[in-house]
Amino acid sequence: MIKVLIADSHPVVRLGIKQVLDTASGFEVVADVSSTSELFETLEKVSPDVVMLEMDIPDINGIATLRKMKQEFPEAKVLMFSGQSEDVYALSSIRAGAFGYLSKAADLEYILSAIKKVSEGNMFITNELAQRLAFDEGSQKPRRFFRKLSTREIEVLKLLASGKRNKEVAEGLNLNEKTVSTYKARLMRKLNVDNLVDLLQQAKALELY
Repeated sequence: MIKVLIADSHPVVRLGIKQVLDTASGFEVVADVSSTSELFETLEKVSPDVVMLEMDIPDINGIATLRKMKQEFPEAKVLMFSGQSEDVYALSSIRAGAFGYLSKAADLEYILSAIKKVSEGNMFITNELAQRLAFDEGSQKPRRFFRKLSTREIEVLKLLASGKRNKEVAEGLNLNEKTVSTYKARLMRKLNVDNLVDLLQQAKALELY
């Protein structure tokens, strides 16, 4: 029996995933939570085989949550899932330690195979993403601007794009404001812009809104 913890801010999403798993054999939903604070409280009490973690879960973002989990609960296997662009966040999630990435737009059948694969300690990405990655690696061409960016830079850019100020970004990512300013300057340089308005336009182009 594969024990699953669902972490998503939307009740209907948690219910939908739970119903899918309940109707399949070999899966058990041991808990579902709506925020990162609830997630860490729950992980003190239960030991799931797989944590399905929403990218945009409240309190701190999904990748920051993933990093914290790797420190506090290193045995936890995380399957990240999101309605955001797979192109941007799949690589970021995997770099941060996720065992897989699943788009919320994926077919339901992917949920079961993804959870099973991750529970076995294997990596899961969709066939479509795997094909794109193989093509990009073979051509040696950067896929989009975000390939220039580190996972942390993408996190900072996403929070800035959502309207957060430097102080709020610093608090959300456990950084100091000076470091956030350094990241902002680096982002402007890498994305070839010289002001915040153009930087946020780039974030929009990268589908970070």
